Formats: sequence, C-alpha cells, structure tokens
Amino acid sequence: MGIRITLVLCVLACAPAAGAEVPIYDVEAVHTYPHDPQAFTEGLFYLNGYLYESTGLEEHSSIRKVRLETGEVLQKIDIPAQYFGEGIVNWGGNLISLTWKSHVGFIFNLDNLKLKGQFHYAGEGWALTRDDKRIIMSDGTSELRFLDPTTLSETGRIRVTLNGNPVQNVNELEWVKGEIFANVWQTNWILRIDPTSGAVVGLINLSGLLKSTDIVPGQTDVLNGIAYDAKNNRLFVTGKNWPKLFEIVLRNAKPLGGKTPPPIE
Repeated sequence: MGIRITLVLCVLACAPAAGAEVPIYDVEAVHTYPHDPQAFTEGLFYLNGYLYESTGLEEHSSIRKVRLETGEVLQKIDIPAQYFGEGIVNWGGNLISLTWKSHVGFIFNLDNLKLKGQFHYAGEGWALTRDDKRIIMSDGTSELRFLDPTTLSETGRIRVTLNGNPVQNVNELEWVKGEIFANVWQTNWILRIDPTSGAVVGLINLSGLLKSTDIVPGQTDVLNGIAYDAKNNRLFVTGKNWPKLFEIVLRNAKPLGGKTPPPIE
C-alpha cells in the first residue's frame, strides 16, 4: 500500500496554530479478547453480537464471522487466491468487500457468505463503512468516496484534512456516533472525521496498546481494524496479526493546537 510512512500525518508538523483546537485522546483498554494472530486484518465490523473480519494477502485472504468473546471462527470463506482482500461492510442482508489493486469488489450473502455478485471501481480499494444512507470507502489517499448502497456507484467525495492540510493513507473505517473513525496506515493513530466537511475533529493515540510481550518480530504488524457496537456503546480495535482485540474507551483529551504529537514508533 505504498511507501512506509514513518511520521504521523506529516501535515501535523506544519499545521498552523490558528483555528479550532483538535483534541488528542489517549485510550484505556477495558476488555481484552483473543484474536487470531494469523489474521492479517483489513476490515472489521460488529453486528448482532458477532464480529465480521476480512483478512488480506494474496492466497491468504478471507472473510470470517467470529465469536467476540473467544475469537472462534464460526464461518469462513476464502477469497480467490489472486485477490488481496480489503475492507468489508454490511448492507441489506449483504456483505460487501473490496480488493486492493484489482478494481473489483464482491457481494456475499451475509447469512451464509455465499457469493452473489461483484462490482468494479477505479483506483485502489482499502476500507468500507456506512451510515444510514451511504456506503463510505477509502482508497489510501486523503479522499473518502460515497457509494450508492444499491448500485455501488460513486456519488461523491470528501477530502480528509487536519487544520486544512490533507491527510494521506486513510485506511480502515468505522461509523461511530455520527463521525467516521479511521486508521492511518503504518501509524498508531485513529482519526475522528466530520463526514460533512472531511475535517479531522479528534486524534486518538493508541501507542503502547499492544504490549511488547505480545509482539512477535516479523509477524505482528500494524494497528488496523475498528468495530463499534452501537447498542452497547463499545468500541473495538485490533491489528494485523495481533493476538488480541481490545475494547477501548477514550481518555485524557488534550488540545493539539499547532503542536506535533509524540513521534510514531
């Protein structure tokens, strides 16, 4: 997905001090659940008591229905070997999925994960989420696309900006209380995005969430994966090949102003 990003949102370093204060939040893990350390997580959502997860890498991509409490995979389908699986979202009894560079997405029956059809799009496919009217898609740039949930054709875009500067590598998405939460690829940050303007209205710092004792060199990869249980107001996060999935709450909001947040590991 491009050249490794070594700094968080390079725009932060040159962001002007003027303008609205953007808060930075730390997090507290209030529950920890098992997660398959072989799952290269690309997409995640919570629905009716279960997690739905997509994994990536050619010849290893899959979509699974997972029991939250135990990490048990209850249903699984493998994506054809030539595709690198990416984001997923549910809509109207379907599960919709993206692939990375193949310009093709798939439509599955949500109940049994049987393939129903496919669709096409320009550019790369990274992540999906939804509000009550639209599907929202990221493509690795600073832009988010809006898709018609019936035709899956593009209906509009917004640019994600922090203090007026575009934020690149916007990745996994989740709709949370009227905002879009988004991982920034290769960082430990989640953005809180205004879905109307694209402006970042908050930054969530997850550095140190996965302890060093849980990291396997050469296997454990970056933070990626956000799911929200709206009924019970629970926010979940995990990462690629992480052995754990966390329920988190936001703590200690501090203003960003024109400052640069702590460096990314």
